[in-house]
Amino acid sequence: MNTAMWFKALRVIPQIDQEEWKSLDIISKWMIASRSAVLVITFISAAIAGILAIRQEKFDIVLWLIVTFGLLMAHATNNLVNDITDSWKGVDKGDDAFRSQYGPQPIEHGLLTTRQMLVYAAITGLIALAAGIYLVYARGGYTLLLLGLGVFFALLYTWPLKHIGLGEVAVLLVWGPLMIGGGYYVITGEWSWEVTLAGLPYALGATTVIFGKHIDKLKMDKKRGLHTLPVILGDRNSRYVAIAMMVLQYVMVVTLVIAGFFTLVMLLVVAAIGKFRIALKVFREPKPEKPPEEYPEEGWPLWYVAFAFLHNRTYGFYFLVALLIDTLLVRFNIVAG
Repeated sequence: MNTAMWFKALRVIPQIDQEEWKSLDIISKWMIASRSAVLVITFISAAIAGILAIRQEKFDIVLWLIVTFGLLMAHATNNLVNDITDSWKGVDKGDDAFRSQYGPQPIEHGLLTTRQMLVYAAITGLIALAAGIYLVYARGGYTLLLLGLGVFFALLYTWPLKHIGLGEVAVLLVWGPLMIGGGYYVITGEWSWEVTLAGLPYALGATTVIFGKHIDKLKMDKKRGLHTLPVILGDRNSRYVAIAMMVLQYVMVVTLVIAGFFTLVMLLVVAAIGKFRIALKVFREPKPEKPPEEYPEEGWPLWYVAFAFLHNRTYGFYFLVALLIDTLLVRFNIVAG
């Protein structure tokens, strides 16, 4: 077991050659192939659902653990299917393919065959499905519908949704209403539009990450016939839409505080403003032709997505901390909630 690689794969998408790949254990290979470093986005959504359930005194730790594990496996399945489909469609073919420049594309780099990737995706997907089936049995109600929607987005995001300008919309729906609103429902047995709305600020952050990635690869996507939303809107418009979503993350929290759903402690999210200001500066300008000297070489050609991810990770951290404190204040009747 190579635990050092496990931790590395949770932090970054490691560059790796075939010789090093052969020396890795199966867990390391799965983590790299499924891009485990980005699964933190899903974990935060699941954590938000759980904390909001605690806030309403309806938390079930067993259901939360299964929901969280199922969502992580579903996200990993989507990443694997993404690479399989993009290889099959020719999107990731060639040394100039965007995906192949910032991390290993298992099929295109010869690390795994298409059949092996299909096995990875099938096993991961079956684990996610098993978690979903158990939750349908344990909770009932709308859980089957939520499972069906999860399967739909996991399998069809890469094609056709991403190809017709609906990929970004799908991300907003999945990481907000489906994961947070749906996760809360499965844990508590109650659907709450207030909870769904409360989860949207973070879901917007997740959407800025995929927006940033698609702006980064806009020219290549356009060349290869992918009509992502940034391809449809154009570079400048897309950058300002991403900025607007970041701003809305803060505006929505303030609005929820004023409306009385959250306590004032939720304003702690403004601690992420420093990272927002950096992202704002980046998104206001066209992408440079080459990375600045201080930019990590292994991070290029990722640019907008890197700063969107940094902001979203920081925002998500403060959102979770604030939500935990907010929940404790409400649960112990220190403030009304």
